[in-house]
Amino acid sequence: MSGNIFRWELFKKAPIVGIVRNLSLEEVKHILPVFREAGLTTIEITMNTPGAENIIRYALENEQDGLNIGAGTVCTKDDLEPALDAGAQFIVTPILNKKVIKYCVKKGIPIFPGAFTPSEIYNAWTLGADMVKIYPATSLGPDYIKDLKAPMGQLKLLPTGGVGLENMSGFLKAGANGLGIGGQLFDKKLIQDKNWAGLKDHFRQFVEKLS
Repeated sequence: MSGNIFRWELFKKAPIVGIVRNLSLEEVKHILPVFREAGLTTIEITMNTPGAENIIRYALENEQDGLNIGAGTVCTKDDLEPALDAGAQFIVTPILNKKVIKYCVKKGIPIFPGAFTPSEIYNAWTLGADMVKIYPATSLGPDYIKDLKAPMGQLKLLPTGGVGLENMSGFLKAGANGLGIGGQLFDKKLIQDKNWAGLKDHFRQFVEKLS
């Protein structure tokens, strides 16, 4: 586990968590260098992806340089153990699970738990979450982030779910500290066609929107 440390300076360079769901190890092998070359830095493999642990292990052994590699869709301690065994550098959950948060905080592993209501979000923060994933973000939009930040400016928020090129600037302007992006980032057609140059150009559009 030594060396498997989440690097905040990398995340801050390009505050997007790219969410890999249901892609094969072969696809991810091609995607990781393209992801990094495009200027992206932080990638999450969801634990409900077949072979997730192998993908995380591969990523850490072969592509760790310049990337943060974590595990997502961690709902319980039972999901957490294999994710950490595989070497995940950060953990993302879709829901609020106190045991998962407390364990990660105790071990010094960045944890971005999912929450939706102001009370859930504040609870996640007080339990020691490094950032709170606002999920699903699109149903309430950027104004919700702005409204949350007004009384609770200390919160670090990661809107996720339905975030894409057309609305990411709005979320960042509203005070989001990062963005969780899955399907809109990992374009299915480009990946199926093995169009890695096209995928890199697609990734770069997201990086450009950050500046």
